[in-house]
Amino acid sequence: MISFGGLASGLDTQAIIQAMLSVEKVPINMLLQEKKKQEGKLSLVSTFKGLVDSLKSSADTLRTSEKFFAFKVSSSLETAATFSAGAGAEAGSHTLTVNSLAQADRWAFDGVLDPTVDLASLDGEQVDFTVNGTSYSIALTAADSSLNDIASQINSLAGDDVTASVVNVGTEANPSYQMVIASEETGEENRITGISSTVTGLTIDGTAPDVNGVSQSSNNVTVGTNAQALVDGLLVERSTNDFNGVVAGVDISLQTADPGTPVTFTVGADTEKVKENIDAFVEAFNGVVSFMNTQSTYSEDDGAGGALFGDSILRSVKNSMNSSLFNVPTADVMADTLGYSTLSLIGIKADNTGILSVDSSVFDAKFSENMEAVADLFIDSDGFDNGGALEGTYEYYVDTSADSGLADQLYRALDNLTGDIPDGAGGSTKALFDARDEAIKDRISTIEKSVESKQRYLEVFETALISQFAALENLMGGLNAQGQALTNGLAAFNN
Repeated sequence: MISFGGLASGLDTQAIIQAMLSVEKVPINMLLQEKKKQEGKLSLVSTFKGLVDSLKSSADTLRTSEKFFAFKVSSSLETAATFSAGAGAEAGSHTLTVNSLAQADRWAFDGVLDPTVDLASLDGEQVDFTVNGTSYSIALTAADSSLNDIASQINSLAGDDVTASVVNVGTEANPSYQMVIASEETGEENRITGISSTVTGLTIDGTAPDVNGVSQSSNNVTVGTNAQALVDGLLVERSTNDFNGVVAGVDISLQTADPGTPVTFTVGADTEKVKENIDAFVEAFNGVVSFMNTQSTYSEDDGAGGALFGDSILRSVKNSMNSSLFNVPTADVMADTLGYSTLSLIGIKADNTGILSVDSSVFDAKFSENMEAVADLFIDSDGFDNGGALEGTYEYYVDTSADSGLADQLYRALDNLTGDIPDGAGGSTKALFDARDEAIKDRISTIEKSVESKQRYLEVFETALISQFAALENLMGGLNAQGQALTNGLAAFNN
């Protein structure tokens, strides 16, 4: 920037220029303030969507029987196996007798005195074996054929299927180093077969075990076998110690074999977990309501409570939540003789601000009395059926079946606000949150372009002002010089 101080005119030209520029900057500052406001909205929309997503996730844990009913497993002998229940589990008692655990196949080559001494006499001597249907041939050179070298090459070539290690089974004074090859997986189908060695100093008897899985070679230190157990009196065999799914929805991991000791394990409802899920749902619901309440408050002194005050996105979410949870048909309530048709009847009530609270004494009594009835209030027991409504219509998201379930209704309503919406033509349109997010970003982009345009104009305007005031200073300087010359001439004439 050219700097001058109005020496000729006596004017503070810098101050004048800055004042004129400040006036021109007012629209830019207003736009920047609007941009900051829109960025605040964008952040709030993102926060709001996160709260809605959390509520949708909580509703998802309650909307089907598989998810609503949490189960736990108790066992009469904890050391025999570990148990856990998941989706698909059903209450009931079962018996388990662990006959044998799964074993990994292991072979030990005959011992050598020094694992660092080369064992091959000629290049091309090799160790062969097959595992998991893959045959391996480890060809050696005489110069790199020590026990350590061979183990390393086996691990490099066949490390996905076996592990080779060198073990001293002798003493420090009288060592005997043996290379052990162990299958990575347990079970009969993962046995190491066809094991042999043409290496001069490395021997092994590769005779396979008999049909009963009994070792026929002293080098076959552990025969790969399946785990066997009696579950409810039925013999079950697996290649590993995991018996997951043998009992529907129950994961079983065998720990100790004891054929003479049957174990009783019982699958029962985990009522505490169900209550935790209900509490999490209420907490997530209240998080959304609290956010909406904060944004929607207004006072004469402080004005709007939040940047989203009056935004349609708040009304849409509120309407979806209320219609899903509290708009229970009158006929259903009238036909309810047990008191399980609404949230308030089971102890979950809303105050005048919309915040939910759980009356533990009422809820626990209802839950203990009839857990299935509580579940039926939340879950969709007969599946979702929109009656063939067309994509892109409101009816497409409405369940016309006899039982819809409050949690399922809420999940679908919120999903309609946060996901993509089918348009009926094979494509989709943006849902409420994504559309609002995009609109705000478009507004910010428009503001940024306008600011850039006005800033370019401001730079041109400033340059023009500097040139104009510089010209004024030159003109005033010339006039001042002429005036001074005239003054000087008149003084000389008078003298």
